[in-house]
Amino acid sequence: MNLRNVAIIAHVDHGKTTLVDRLLQQSGVYRDNQRQVERAMDSNDLERERGITILAKAASVEWKGTRINIVDTPGHADFGGEVERILNMVDGALVLVDAAEGPLPQTKFVVSKALRMGLKPIVVINKVDRSDARPVEVINEVFDLFAALDASEEQLDFPILYGSAKQGWMAASLEASHDDGMKPLFDLILNHVKPPVVEQGPFRLLGTILEANPYLGRIITGRISSGSVKPNQNVKVLDHNGKLIETGRITKVLAFRGIERTPIEEAEAGDIVALAGLPNATVAHTICDPAVEMPIQAQPIDPPTLAMTFRVNDSPLAGTEGSKVTGRMIRDRLLREAEGNVALGVRESDDSDAMEVAGRGELQLGILIETMRREGFELSVSRPRVVLKKDEANGDWQEPIEEVVIDVDEEHSGVVVQKMSERKAELIEMRPSGGHRQRLVFYAPTRGLIGYQGELLTDTRGTAVMNRLFHGYAAYKGDIQGRRNGVLISNDQGEAVAYAMFKLEDRGPMMIEPGWKVYKGMIVGEHTRDNDLEINVLKGKQLTNIRTTSKDEAVRLTPPIKMTLEKALAYIEDDELVEITPKSIRLRKKFLDPNDRKRAEKARQAVA
Repeated sequence: MNLRNVAIIAHVDHGKTTLVDRLLQQSGVYRDNQRQVERAMDSNDLERERGITILAKAASVEWKGTRINIVDTPGHADFGGEVERILNMVDGALVLVDAAEGPLPQTKFVVSKALRMGLKPIVVINKVDRSDARPVEVINEVFDLFAALDASEEQLDFPILYGSAKQGWMAASLEASHDDGMKPLFDLILNHVKPPVVEQGPFRLLGTILEANPYLGRIITGRISSGSVKPNQNVKVLDHNGKLIETGRITKVLAFRGIERTPIEEAEAGDIVALAGLPNATVAHTICDPAVEMPIQAQPIDPPTLAMTFRVNDSPLAGTEGSKVTGRMIRDRLLREAEGNVALGVRESDDSDAMEVAGRGELQLGILIETMRREGFELSVSRPRVVLKKDEANGDWQEPIEEVVIDVDEEHSGVVVQKMSERKAELIEMRPSGGHRQRLVFYAPTRGLIGYQGELLTDTRGTAVMNRLFHGYAAYKGDIQGRRNGVLISNDQGEAVAYAMFKLEDRGPMMIEPGWKVYKGMIVGEHTRDNDLEINVLKGKQLTNIRTTSKDEAVRLTPPIKMTLEKALAYIEDDELVEITPKSIRLRKKFLDPNDRKRAEKARQAVA
């Protein structure tokens, strides 16, 4: 059968998962009476909740006797480790762009990788039915973007389709009829994307996606570069240096049919398949015939920019809300995650109960923590810190810098520029983007952006949209002002009492509610001043036998500050931790005992 392998590249929320749904429907994957799954490719609970694609996935449709393998790639730069590997499997790319927003940084991130690999893009202008659509200007912006990314003449001569994935149609021009549905897109893929290049020789496949299956064990997905593969075939696994990892036997060969994976008896070169039966093979390994000596070259991965310490939860409430609490369980889970996610680095810490985890950004690390939490883990994590590297020329420390694009209403642009400059960001470009909005482009140190998203939304009344992209390393920019306020710390263990909290309201806003369990060293609120203060939130009202003429009034408390996971990670300082359980997110001091805190502070000042 004829084959085409194509990736869909788009910024977050530009409609690529909806487009895949329509392609599946109109190619006849679903029977007429079959219940259709909305956003079929976003199978992960977190993907559905946040409306983003985290893990790359494949689906397959048949059109005019040709099988089209469609790979949905993540749009967030934080999940770039997925993107780079996926592009090795395909021969063409659909670049999907919102007709109103135009190409945004994460589009730029993935497109630059695709162009560098020589893929010829098809540009699809989606959401042309929006009231603020500006398709002609967006096409010009896409052309300028490709030119800025050093696209070849052939890549710049890209075909264009306009349409609405939501309404289920694509057309070669804005005036054309919508009656053909997705047919113009299917035909364009067949005509514009080349069939996979097949090399001669025995079986070879580069591992691209790794997952664990409760019935089949490890499953490695990739594209067959040469030869063919059958169940029960003997193979060996080589790492990127050609070192032998293991020899084994393929137990199952699975091919994509619609969004299902079905076992097949033989797969030929060029097809994208999933293989089961190899316990040690992982991403970037070459699975091949025993006669093969040379591995397939894997795409280099951009370095992690943020690191955090994941440690055992040692608070007095440890083990009361989660089922997985030991250091060994946390360690095994993180090592398992690192096997399948090449953009994540996991290593042993100096502390026996802790692990160092480095990733692409706050979002990626936050998703990992949220996933572990839902699996029943209890752990405590440190504040994210940037991964510095030494300049080989002069030995100075360099820090990661990001390109930040902020679209904001004109009236709020002043406060955004001020806040970003406080965070050592450099304003590169400032231009109107239509509808009384401005587009601000900055180069900012990654550490200055930790926790800025929430502050940006507050400053701009929720109207700003921020997009970030790793730019490179530059000289260390100096100190950045952190949190200005101290915290309120509980000095005892028990359940918080409304009366005590009411009496302490002048000390600062609370982060807890009456009846919540607290312990010594737990952060229960924000102090109005810059120092930390220990308080007692357990003290009830003293009862007497004297009757008063006025009835006791019900205590009315100010609503507490709600701490989400992202907000908590951004809020804490270096001497604080976030305690995470399946039911709660608590803030605490690293050292719960006040005497231990004083000793640690003295030791820190002595070193400084």
